Amino acid sequence: MFFEKRRTRTFIIKALKLSALVFASIFAGAQFIRPSRTNPPVKPGQSIESHLHMTPDVAGILKRSCDDCHSNRTDWPWYSNVAPVSWFVIDHVDYGRSHLNFSEWAKFDDAEAGEMLDAICRLSKRGEMPLDSYTYIHRSARLSPTDVKTLCDWTDAEQRRATVGRTTQRLNSMPAP
Repeated sequence: MFFEKRRTRTFIIKALKLSALVFASIFAGAQFIRPSRTNPPVKPGQSIESHLHMTPDVAGILKRSCDDCHSNRTDWPWYSNVAPVSWFVIDHVDYGRSHLNFSEWAKFDDAEAGEMLDAICRLSKRGEMPLDSYTYIHRSARLSPTDVKTLCDWTDAEQRRATVGRTTQRLNSMPAP
């Protein structure tokens, strides 16, 4: 019985060592599979700052809580170099940019820009943005109720300003009587 316990213990230790070696080999091999971390250049006149009136408070909130996933100004953290976490982070940034990229705001027409502004407020109010997986690590990116109110007040004001601007354009383009 003593030898049987010893043999079982030896087998378990060998199995654990082999498992650790296999895991370490897979982890090391995964480091060679690197998706690209990109920060395309921000073209002057294309960004949200160039198209909308933005207070310093709003600019600060967007920079702190949104820019890493929704602009071409991503601050890539150290762990974005370590697979498999890097795959997750890069996928989130690519996905976020594909839905809303503040650096490419000029591509939106008035209706799309209005929808994006509405979504910024709506998703912030619901607590859906920024993502929990982001704020878990980046605690300063969490939106306070004051931050949400500031964003929603700003998006409402920008939508009203755009509506007034379109109305003025239509009136100015009408032929004189």
